[in-house]
Amino acid sequence: MVSAVEESTLGSRMMPFGSILGHDLRGLWSGWLVRLWLAGTVILTFLLTVGNWGQFRDGPLIASVLFPYLVFPWFFVVVVLGVQTVSGSQAEALADGILSRPIGRLEYLFATWLARVVLVLGVFLVVVVPFIVVIVLAKRPVPEDHVTVFGVLSALFVVALVLTFLVTLGFLAGIVLHRAMLAVVVLVFVWYPIGLILNTFSLEEFSPISLSRAITTQLRQSLHASGDAEPDQVAIQEAEDLSRQVDHFLSVFSGAKPAPKPGKPQFFEGRQFDDFSVFRVLLGYGLPSLIALGITAACFYRRDL
Repeated sequence: MVSAVEESTLGSRMMPFGSILGHDLRGLWSGWLVRLWLAGTVILTFLLTVGNWGQFRDGPLIASVLFPYLVFPWFFVVVVLGVQTVSGSQAEALADGILSRPIGRLEYLFATWLARVVLVLGVFLVVVVPFIVVIVLAKRPVPEDHVTVFGVLSALFVVALVLTFLVTLGFLAGIVLHRAMLAVVVLVFVWYPIGLILNTFSLEEFSPISLSRAITTQLRQSLHASGDAEPDQVAIQEAEDLSRQVDHFLSVFSGAKPAPKPGKPQFFEGRQFDDFSVFRVLLGYGLPSLIALGITAACFYRRDL
């Protein structure tokens, strides 16, 4: 009997939270920004896939598809979605919503934060996952790549983690700076230089640029990866070189042109990321996200509405 009462009380407490979450999701989806972003990311992902279809192997091709979400241009959209929640013209509606409903400030803040995280990750996964499935399963005129299911899932996880961090960073900037445009400008002029500096040290735990380069390495990792992966990569490279030599030898006698050599973009094939660790990336982006969310909650709690 007590447990039923407790469950009923918990459900009653969660109703305002769920209502705000659902209302915010519907409001975001009905806005022009999210719909334009969805259309834009579908078009850009399609162009990247088709443009490199016969040039890149599976790993670099998937990494190139994920690059816009980590570095450019979708950084701006994700940050704007986070900043606009509690800054600018949203302040009056925010005050009315809190003062006229049985919900606290922090509940309102976390509901709106979660709505944006769900929306951003939803758009990302709905667009990217079908393209990755096609890339992995399709027969393409490039050598076979050793992309694993664990590698794909872990790569999607780390990109989703970075997107969550960017939403949270936008939340923090919107609370502290109060003006959406100012917050976006500050984030752009601070985030990109820091990312470039950290990229020179190949710190994928803190720089999205380095992380986008390390994605190819992670895509080829298995769940029980061991230190014997290096000889396998050497053997794969030797087999590819031998195959190209045979094709060239046969083309001399047949008169046919040899198959074009597949592209190997150096940006996505850096060997300095062989020690890539999902756990380090989780700490590098997860802990700052929690800290930023905590600072945002503290600032918002003390803010005058």
